[in-house]
Amino acid sequence: MSAKRTPRALTGDDAVGEAMRQINPDVVPAYPITPQTEIMHHFAKYVANGEVDTELICVESEHSAMSAAVGASCAGARVMTATAANGLALMWEIVYIAASTRLPIVMNVVNRALSGPINIHCDHSDSMGCRDSGWIQIYSETAQEAYEHTMMAMRIAENHDVLLPVMVCQDGFITSHSVERVDVFEDEDIKKWVGEFVPKYTLLNTDNPHTVGPLDLYDYYFEHKRQQMDAMEKAKGVIKQVFSEFEKFSGKPFDFIESYRLDDADTAIVALSSSCGTIKDVVDDLREKGQKVGLLKIRVFRPFMPEMITTALKSCKGVAILDRSASFGGFGGPIFTEVRSAFHEWKEKPHIINYIYGLGGREFTIKHAHQVFNELEEVKKGNLGIKVRSLGSRE
Repeated sequence: MSAKRTPRALTGDDAVGEAMRQINPDVVPAYPITPQTEIMHHFAKYVANGEVDTELICVESEHSAMSAAVGASCAGARVMTATAANGLALMWEIVYIAASTRLPIVMNVVNRALSGPINIHCDHSDSMGCRDSGWIQIYSETAQEAYEHTMMAMRIAENHDVLLPVMVCQDGFITSHSVERVDVFEDEDIKKWVGEFVPKYTLLNTDNPHTVGPLDLYDYYFEHKRQQMDAMEKAKGVIKQVFSEFEKFSGKPFDFIESYRLDDADTAIVALSSSCGTIKDVVDDLREKGQKVGLLKIRVFRPFMPEMITTALKSCKGVAILDRSASFGGFGGPIFTEVRSAFHEWKEKPHIINYIYGLGGREFTIKHAHQVFNELEEVKKGNLGIKVRSLGSRE
């Protein structure tokens, strides 16, 4: 029997703030940046009202926010924070340090375009820019998912076989400021499910002292990076386990990917976050008209699961990868390069093209999804044309 839930009208930012309230972390260092600001507005109210006993640290920059998060986590605290866009870019140095120091920090990233020019709307250039920083990355289609992913991220990060930080991403404004139905669990149920944090190491444990962040040259740096890579590999099993446990708790299935009407699909779109809702509507419409189309939604981008993705797309003859970020000077966007590489050794593989779309908050509509599926009809025949295309931009 799944846990009791109460439906509420919440934005994505509201939902994450509610999740943080229920988790009740020890320390939250934060600096406001649109469109993340509402998360911390809500959480600051919970702190002021005594609904949590969190130490809320209002710092002077995002660099300081992540620095404080690192310090608190090293001391054995359960730590959460949130940021977006240039805020994430400013904390870049410490983002890498948090991962390499093996600190289980959970950070909600409300995806926003990186400047310049200055833009406050959604694309994925911020989180995709640090996809190789050593953080686990989970992308949310809806406010409900942002809420639930935050719960699961805590369990994943704090597992002693992982001890890696986790980014829970949602689309700026599209998800973060849109009101949706969110089914909220009971406080006590979440408290019990998330559990107490038992740090493996802490600087305050004088009975088992250890060193954090020493000079690490060619004598041991490589081995420490290998351990970090091994932890990310182990995270695959832990994530699967946590998803399974949350399914028992909530009654909802979760996986690294979501296959939507892919079983017999000739063509498919691969995407993540809020655009997947639009694509699902178009898939349903085209299925009613007899077209064998589908969607592969990537939920977990790091660690990447190549075998799972290629297996899900095995029936497809044409595949379009949608990237909401550009990899300047590279061959296509980050999702495209990963998925295309995953198919490298396949003898019978689909024809794959890439669309860069939605930069700076450019709207992705039903019309655009129809356009992609229409163009895939030629692609599946081997007529690829331009392999990396722009979708929805002025020519």
